[in-house]
Amino acid sequence: MGNFISSVSVAPNWLWIVFSIGILVLLAIDLSLFGKGHDTVSKKKALIESALWISIALLFNLWFGYEYGKDLGIEFLTGYLVEKSLSVDNLFIILLIFSSFKIPEKYQHRVLFYGVLGAIAMRAFFIILGAQLLNLFHWILYVFGAILVITAIKFIRESDEKIDAKESWSIRLLKKFFPTTDKIEGQNFFVLENGVKKVTPLFLALVVIEVTDLVFAVDSIPAVFAVTQDAFVAFASNILAILGLRALYFVLADWVVKLRYLKPGLAAVLGFIGTKMLIIDFVKIPSWVSLLVITAILATAALSSWYVAKLEEQKGRSKDPFENK
Repeated sequence: MGNFISSVSVAPNWLWIVFSIGILVLLAIDLSLFGKGHDTVSKKKALIESALWISIALLFNLWFGYEYGKDLGIEFLTGYLVEKSLSVDNLFIILLIFSSFKIPEKYQHRVLFYGVLGAIAMRAFFIILGAQLLNLFHWILYVFGAILVITAIKFIRESDEKIDAKESWSIRLLKKFFPTTDKIEGQNFFVLENGVKKVTPLFLALVVIEVTDLVFAVDSIPAVFAVTQDAFVAFASNILAILGLRALYFVLADWVVKLRYLKPGLAAVLGFIGTKMLIIDFVKIPSWVSLLVITAILATAALSSWYVAKLEEQKGRSKDPFENK
């Protein structure tokens, strides 16, 4: 184990262990503080929680950069930024999933909490696997780069608006083996109906979220390895970005659909880092340049979305109230 870790990361064994335990402790605290009760999660509460997760990530980033060097610190921040941005795109899919299964807002917190746990386990596995493959086969970089360029093209061409989570292959497969019900009883994933244990819409939504995250991992894992080839940097930046996803959902759920230029922005980011991977043996792009380019693209996409939404809102207000009379 020690030889493997030293071959894929500068981080010592104790840092992997302490970080993993710390994440589990933080999740337990998060569940006890923010997961109690059956009330709808308020925007204020979600904003505080989201700010706490971001602060924890940035403070850890500062410490890690101080201990292991500025370059790795910049790679950590860039990886965190890329994963956070991809997570925001995930929010729109999650919104459609909850809408498809008619999950009340007050029960969404529990589904998202276990969704995050599953995502952490999957990302940990894929990042360790990816790091080992990169360590053994340098040409895997070109495969990752090609995946990102193809994904960038897909992001430009695809639309999420027609997604019907209930018709996904994972749900059809699940229904073949387990009896299901449309009945929602509190936060329960399973209920008894006439002596038969049945799967509730909450569990079905959780399954679709996990499968969706598995698909998104195909994009995000190569993306983070385009930023850094250090396994710990890839792992920690990914996990810290995912941890804030649930809180961010309740902050952004009402207006994430207004981020019309997010997908083109993410396409540009993935296209850039995919190209960076493909030319890595010919042109070395410094970490700080990547950070500036990615930040500029995402800032442009966010500000453009906000500006156009504001213009449309002003246009709607300025309409003649008597024009239809």
